[in-house]
Amino acid sequence: MPAVPDSLTLGSLRVETPVVLAPMAGITNAAYRRLCAEQGAGLYVCEMITSRGLVEGDETTRKMLVFDDLESVRSVQLYGTDPVYVGKAVEILCADFGVSHVDLNFGCPVPKVTRKGGGGALPWKRGLLGEVLEHAVAAAAPYDVPVTMKTRKGLDDDHLTYLDAGRIAQETGVAAIALHGRTVQQAYSGQADWDAIAALVDHVDIPVLGNGDIWEAADALRMVEQTGAAGVVVGRGCLGRPWLFRDLAAAFHGEAVATLPRLGEVKAMMRRHAELLSEHMGQERGCKEFRKHIAWYLKGFPAGGELRHQLALVDSLASLDVLLDGLDDDAPFPARELGTPRGRQGAPRKKVVLPEGWLDDTDGRGAQLREDADEATGG
Repeated sequence: MPAVPDSLTLGSLRVETPVVLAPMAGITNAAYRRLCAEQGAGLYVCEMITSRGLVEGDETTRKMLVFDDLESVRSVQLYGTDPVYVGKAVEILCADFGVSHVDLNFGCPVPKVTRKGGGGALPWKRGLLGEVLEHAVAAAAPYDVPVTMKTRKGLDDDHLTYLDAGRIAQETGVAAIALHGRTVQQAYSGQADWDAIAALVDHVDIPVLGNGDIWEAADALRMVEQTGAAGVVVGRGCLGRPWLFRDLAAAFHGEAVATLPRLGEVKAMMRRHAELLSEHMGQERGCKEFRKHIAWYLKGFPAGGELRHQLALVDSLASLDVLLDGLDDDAPFPARELGTPRGRQGAPRKKVVLPEGWLDDTDGRGAQLREDADEATGG
């Protein structure tokens, strides 16, 4: 059984706990990253941005590149299909935004992304994938910034790409590869295939990070023990549960995992989250942004329907305080929620939406399609 790692090395970057917060659209903004970082060491990745949006000076893209004052390690996930654009975007991130780590998204299953050959569709074109990675690594090299990539097993069970993607990542100088153990067709449904993660670990010499179905700290330990992964990527498991990073830090350093929080502790976390959002965005917008998190925080806890409804309309920290007072501080954590999926799941897609003729050729150099400046995120 592989030893449990207690840190993660990505090129020149050392991460004190081998845990990465997966970028999630509308979730992993500067406030949420700060909240998670206050709980435990790890690498906290900014919401995904598009290379074209950054290079062309898109205002929305630039507004997403906001970092907390205490965010000393700036990590950004970049999406792109054009090697030149990706290279230019990486240079901008390194030179103008002082990032310490760039992750490239080749895992997004959203149809409007795969329809244009991006996200989880792109690794089918092995030559194009190599070109994108080469440009990114070359642009980051003068700044000593490691480039990593995130991918899925493949388009579907008949069109797997992850082993080739791992080989290409290694050949092009990528510092690590993260594998979500699902296909694009699965999206977020079903179970993640941890055996695929183990197969990738055996296939490459660079660090492999495992992603998929990590709901508790024990799941993360089980994943690295089963697969030999160098660390884990956590996405939906931390929704409404930023203290998961405290548990993960303890688990990877051989310490006792923290007890489950009572509702009083969860209330304090909710208040802190809303406060940080208000600091970064202003109180009105911050409180509106916070609304989407309420159901995740209160999942399984006793809170009447009327109170939940009012919380979902909260528009100020003062009104939030009044409503939170209506919750029972002593209510125990709902144990039945342990190990259960959080966030989106859905059903597998009937088919993966791809550009016409995409499967006819596995090289694809020169065949990239222009992405929109505001593509969706995920992976």
